[in-house]
Amino acid sequence: MTEKKKERINIHEYLAEFDDIPGTRVFTAQRARKGYWLNQFAMSLMKAENRERFKADEKAYLDEWNLTDAAKQAVLDRDYNAMIDEGGNVYYLSKLFSTDGKSFQFAAGSMTGMTQEEYAQMMIDGGRAPQGVRSIKGGY
Repeated sequence: MTEKKKERINIHEYLAEFDDIPGTRVFTAQRARKGYWLNQFAMSLMKAENRERFKADEKAYLDEWNLTDAAKQAVLDRDYNAMIDEGGNVYYLSKLFSTDGKSFQFAAGSMTGMTQEEYAQMMIDGGRAPQGVRSIKGGY
């Protein structure tokens, strides 16, 4: 009896396939490493004294962290998609929009180009339709 040899998967090629899903950013180990300090900054906002310091002077507070210029700008702009591109994890970033007095629904809406109300209605209606563009490079 012969054993079938399993084909080894190149993990980097496999994970790169996730980048082909329109509007989706999969939180991989590579993103986690890239966003370590951005996520640490966000988690620091769990403490009231840090939230107050951040709100008093956002730029100065951000300068205390080992963040890329792109990550700092994304935070200042409250561009959650850019923060995710910089390795932010939405569950950590929730500390930022909570600091701003915003809901998860508000942030999710902003990340999809919708208002909070439009996003809520879409979810009440069952979410996005499964039809449509499912591949950036394939166009289907």
